[in-house]
Amino acid sequence: MIELKSVAEIGKIARASRIVAQLLQELKGRLKAGVTTKELDLYVAKRIAKEGGKPAFLGYRGFPATLCVSVNDEVVHGIPSNRVICDGDIVGLDLGVIVDGFYGDAALTVPIGKVSKEALRLIRVTEASLYAGIKQARVGGRLTNISHAIQSCAEADGFSVVTEFVGHGIGRALHEDPQVPNFGPPGQGVRLRAGMVLAIEPMVNVGKSDVRILEDKWTAVTVDGELSAHFEHTVVITEDGPKILSKI
Repeated sequence: MIELKSVAEIGKIARASRIVAQLLQELKGRLKAGVTTKELDLYVAKRIAKEGGKPAFLGYRGFPATLCVSVNDEVVHGIPSNRVICDGDIVGLDLGVIVDGFYGDAALTVPIGKVSKEALRLIRVTEASLYAGIKQARVGGRLTNISHAIQSCAEADGFSVVTEFVGHGIGRALHEDPQVPNFGPPGQGVRLRAGMVLAIEPMVNVGKSDVRILEDKWTAVTVDGELSAHFEHTVVITEDGPKILSKI
């Protein structure tokens, strides 16, 4: 069942989401060649506590870290470790925070040093596909208008959209109804209403859309070894259009 959020509830989601946005920008500033993914995780865990929040991912279905760090061909759910970030990598950061019982969730992908033109184009197009989807999050529209806009934007540049993972509603739980696919024809699914809060999150691959899960049972990688990028925002649908909550 899709739960419409009250003004007070949206305020709490917004607070959690702003913390996520702030910490992602701090992490982006710390990302450089020579840093380990575990260092990033330890840093953000301390910062969440300082902000009075709780990590949304740690322990969720057994996930062992606060931050998801996915490098190069890793699509999503990368587990922080002693892996060292290298010049030329692209790094996906996915973070969730709980404040006063409500969740915020966002993600971005960052180029490290000198990366390929293809990698930069992938990052640019993936972020553009997110905003294309957000633009369709309007009262009276259908859910898959978001999905179709994301897919159309990504595929127009020759990339493929991951179909195994989707966006989701968010609020008192990290994952709520409805699921928000990043693919599909427009004009289908539930009609969008004011008060719906969605985590919209395209994952886009240079090569094929197929992914596989590593032996750690979490990290998803592209089957063909090609690069992948991930962007996400928590968005509330209002009578005046979509409002991004995970921005500073």
